[in-house]
Amino acid sequence: MRMKTFEPKIITVFREGYSFHQLCNDILAGIVVGIVALPLSIALAIASGVKPEQGLITAFVAGFLISLLSGSRVQIGGPTGAFIVIVFGIVQQHGYEGLAVATFMAGILLVLMGALRLGDVIKYIPYPVTVGFTSGIALVIFATQIRDFLGLSMSNVPSHFIDKWFAYFQSMPSINFWALGLSIFTICVIYFWPRVTKRIPGTMIAIIVTTILVQWLQLPVETIFTRFGHMPHHIPFPRLPHLDLATMAKLGSCALTIALLAGIESLLSAVVADGMLGTRHRSNMELISQGVANIISPLFGGIPATGAIARTATNIKNGGRTPIAGMVHALVILILFLFCAKWAGLIPLATLSGILIVVAYNMSEWRHFRSLLKSSRGDILVLLLTFFLTVLVDLTVAIEVGVVLAAFLFMHRMAEMTNVHLVDDAAGDDRLREYTGVPEGIEIFEINGPFFFGAADKFRDAIASFKKNPKVIILRMSAVPTVDATAVSALVRFVESCQRGKILVVFAGVSKRVFKILHKSDVVSRIGMENILADVPLALARSIEIIESSPATATAKS
Repeated sequence: MRMKTFEPKIITVFREGYSFHQLCNDILAGIVVGIVALPLSIALAIASGVKPEQGLITAFVAGFLISLLSGSRVQIGGPTGAFIVIVFGIVQQHGYEGLAVATFMAGILLVLMGALRLGDVIKYIPYPVTVGFTSGIALVIFATQIRDFLGLSMSNVPSHFIDKWFAYFQSMPSINFWALGLSIFTICVIYFWPRVTKRIPGTMIAIIVTTILVQWLQLPVETIFTRFGHMPHHIPFPRLPHLDLATMAKLGSCALTIALLAGIESLLSAVVADGMLGTRHRSNMELISQGVANIISPLFGGIPATGAIARTATNIKNGGRTPIAGMVHALVILILFLFCAKWAGLIPLATLSGILIVVAYNMSEWRHFRSLLKSSRGDILVLLLTFFLTVLVDLTVAIEVGVVLAAFLFMHRMAEMTNVHLVDDAAGDDRLREYTGVPEGIEIFEINGPFFFGAADKFRDAIASFKKNPKVIILRMSAVPTVDATAVSALVRFVESCQRGKILVVFAGVSKRVFKILHKSDVVSRIGMENILADVPLALARSIEIIESSPATATAKS
């Protein structure tokens, strides 16, 4: 089983037996997904601030490697909408060379994460954070497409969200109604075409029809060619990006964001695929495949890549069941890139903006966003803060702040669950019924819940407010699942204080896990193994024995 953790699914497929019938299904699915991915890859590259051909290169190079090495049977990889915000920001600040360095570093991080078996850990990023930045990205993507959607005459579009909208409103008099019509037509085709047939993607129909209309009627709208010139129809020779310590340090947080985003989206895509097929992916191998793809992609001029949920679902719905389908999808893109690039340059930018607005809508998760607004105040705060930071500041900051805030809220909730109190007969405490024969001079404290730094103050406050001077204090810890270094430190100081006051401390109900932690510290050696008992009755018996054998008790008896 350990060996299979790092075994690509394609090896498993061939070991189990691969039929000619499945090969035919995989080839058909790969062709369909390749046709779907072609315009998406171009549109995503343009929206990310890079050349259209760089999206196609990424879809081929990274898409092929992701499928070849994937820990999922049906994962389709390539550029995705989630990267638009971070890629655009890096390109604006550091140029493509900076993006190549950040992507390369992110690939190394992903490989390390997979090798260290962190595939499960990455799933613990809180749901409000994921929904917050995903919805934020969707809104930013929508905002980036308004220029081409309306055909506005703008030489430059500001990068900041609010400035962008001010610029759009100032340019409204230049609206191109032909471009607006093409954009709306594209969205309508994508929405209604599945009612005709699901075998042929609506995006391809929209692209073919709008491109023909523009060329036939000579409509005055921008195309890929008029803005970017001729698209090259060859894969560039691989080139290692310039790596130096200063650049790597400057782009470290960007690389981490790309790695986290690639890891989250690819694993989410693999989980969705598992739900559709009833299979199980290998999360650590999936991270490694994403890492290798993002190391190799920038060598050929590509951009960051990850698993694409929509394209993976399309693959499954069209009969793809093995990594061969994803590899065929990549080869289809390569063939179209090599032989059809000149015709791809005729695609209207208004059509691509319509496609990306549909992508943004599908990404928005507005239903999940709305349902989370009915959650606890803490979750709502994390959701909204992550969302607005993504839109107004930066995706890197949004993820970092969102995760940290969610962690603090979680710790606060755990601390609220932990309580420390005296079992007091005078207060009518029902728990005393468990403990028969509690004599004078013995007091029992209970700690319930995880005993960590967030709850250590509660322990110190409870002890400080205790005014009696007993001979023995029993500390019941049977409801403590774990302790951390701060809690251990508090226990050590508590034991030292009791020893200075000639008070003996007895522990009751310490679990094996907690005992191991206490044993490594000074706690066990300070109070003695004989004073750590399995339950309260045994602790009481030990306490009574200590009281009766003390010199003061012996004198009183005589």
